[in-house]
Amino acid sequence: MKKLLFVPILAFVVLAAIEPGTLEKKERKYAKDFLKETRSDLTKSVKGLSEAQLKFKTAPGRWSVEDCMKHIAAAEMGLRQMLDNNLKQPATPEKRSEVKVTDENLIKMIENRTNKAQAPEQLRPENTPFKSADEALTSFKDNRDKLLDFVKNTKEDLRNHIVELPFGKIDAYQMVLFISAHSNRHTQQIKEVMNDANFPKQ
Repeated sequence: MKKLLFVPILAFVVLAAIEPGTLEKKERKYAKDFLKETRSDLTKSVKGLSEAQLKFKTAPGRWSVEDCMKHIAAAEMGLRQMLDNNLKQPATPEKRSEVKVTDENLIKMIENRTNKAQAPEQLRPENTPFKSADEALTSFKDNRDKLLDFVKNTKEDLRNHIVELPFGKIDAYQMVLFISAHSNRHTQQIKEVMNDANFPKQ
């Protein structure tokens, strides 16, 4: 009789240890690796640039490297705030079916620089709180570290928290991927500026 009781008790203990809604191990690892990769790429891309290089513009009205950095840093804060606000609301698993985009396609869409978009006024470089590229980079790295810590430790049901964006609905896990892809989109823009024939040599 004791042996018969042991099996269901063991099963109950195992099931209780599995927290419903938390990220799968591979999802957590993928997001962490992606966040680290895009952080490293931006940091390396702008390392050692002079003031002239940071402020160079390929044409009037175009963004400089410094402008891109200010936008990235401000968006990192704004998108994270959007994520946090969403997670304060109850999960909505009934809306899960309304998410039509895959993780892979979302990243491709955000990173594709042929898809042009206008930055919201509050995220335009001149409207950010940053006075320099150094300030922007420090803010970006601090906030990215906090996001990495969140992804590493969160027990939130990210897949069942649905975020509504202008192009459609994504889940909160995808919002993390969006943040990483967004910084990469503008790191590509930085590289485009640096590859311009008139970019200062020093």
